[in-house]
Order: sequence, then structure tokens, then C-alpha cells
Amino acid sequence: MSGGRRTVRIERSGTVATISLNRPDRLNAFDGAMHRELHAALDEAAADEGVRCLVLRGEGRGFSAGADLRDEDLRREDGEPPDLGEYLRRSYSVTVKKMVEMEKPVVAALHGPVYGAGVGIALACDMRVAAESARFSVTFVKIGLMPDAGVSFFLPRVVGLGRAMEMSMLGDPVDAGEAHRFGLVNRVVPDERLEEEAAGLARRLAALPTRALGQIKRSLYASFESDLDAALEREARGQSLCGRTRDFEEGVAAFFERREPRFSGR
Repeated sequence: MSGGRRTVRIERSGTVATISLNRPDRLNAFDGAMHRELHAALDEAAADEGVRCLVLRGEGRGFSAGADLRDEDLRREDGEPPDLGEYLRRSYSVTVKKMVEMEKPVVAALHGPVYGAGVGIALACDMRVAAESARFSVTFVKIGLMPDAGVSFFLPRVVGLGRAMEMSMLGDPVDAGEAHRFGLVNRVVPDERLEEEAAGLARRLAALPTRALGQIKRSLYASFESDLDAALEREARGQSLCGRTRDFEEGVAAFFERREPRFSGR
């Protein structure tokens, strides 16, 4: 923590939990403490059955500037260069897997700089709402590194190989409008409407059948690495699970009664 202040805050409103990156003095750059607190917050949200959707946002002038290069976890007492691979395995790799494997939707609310590993964390969210001020830059090459935090996995799948190569090799910033045009974000709104838009999307997702959303999320991620037969079998297994939920019973009842369903997430 910095000065006793938590670097990550989690708040709950109804069935939506909001996780805020809270190092505004460092543009929410990630250090070891912030990783550990984010891991704990993600575990808390995943375990809370009352939480049916999660919003991830940043305090201050931007979402995240990526890694804090002054982080003490990146230093070695003997003065030798740190093993960045080991650092990734206990930090960003854990974060990204927790977000992807959480069987609840995660919405990113993005404004200002979304740089470096911040791009990876944003891409690990299931949907992304961007303010007009948002700027995206895959900055790793500018300090002699390759993309990490899941960027090499997500970016080509989201924007295509050619665009991903350009963003990763040149590191040029992309504004919110351009990011929306090639699918990096789902929607763009004026800055003053960002919180409202992200919260509204989260409430809408939270009102849907949570178990079904979890299976949708799992099957779409798995589709990147599977053939048709595997996808069809995954659908069959997932549908077996969804068909035994109370939300399926409610959905069918609402269909025949010609009313809006009232899903409980069970």
C-alpha cells in the first residue's frame, strides 16, 4: 500500500461489485501491492454469490498506465536485472486468469491513458465501455520489451493480426473513436457519462441468468483453441448445466406467460 491507503477498492451496490484501481498519483500503474490487492478483490467478487456482475475502473486521470517501473518487486538486492518472467507469473498472469475464469461478466470502464499492461487488463474484461478521453497504447516496445498481461493473446483476436502487429510494434496511441471502429471497445460515451453507462450495462448483465452467462463466457474463450467437435460437446455439457437451473425454469415460464423473466442467478 501507499501511505496506508488501499491501492484497490471494492464496493457493492445491489448485485454489482465495482473494483477501483486507486493509485491516481501514479496513474494507477501496477506495483506488487496493487496486484495482491486486486487478486484479493477478484477472489472476493467471485466468491460472493450476491455479486452477479463486476465493473473494473480507475481513479483519477486514467484507467492505468501499466506497470510501475519503480516497483520494489522489480528490484534485486544484488543489483542484477530482475527476472521479468517470474514477476509476470505471480502478478499479471494471475490477474488475467482470475478475470477470464470468473463465471460472471466483467465490464471495464475506461478513461484517459490505457497503456501497456493496462491494455491487457482491459482486454481481459468481457465488455469495454470507453470515455471519449480514453487513449490506448501498447507501449512495451518503447522500453525494449514485448507485450505481456495477455495482450499477445487478446489483441490479435479482438482487432485482427495486422492491427495488432501495428499497435504492438509501433506503440502509437489509438483514440477512443478509432478503438471503437476496429472493435477494441464496445461503446464510446462522453466522459461525464462513463460511470453511468458502465453501471447501466453492469446492471443489465446482473439481471440476466448468471449461470448461462458463465457458460457463454467459458465456451467463447475455449473456442479460440478448439475444433468444431469440441465446441459442440462443450455446448452440450454447458446446456446440461443451464437446463438444471432455476433461471431456465423461470425463462420458460415467462415465455409462456408472455412476461419479462425475473432471473435470480441460480
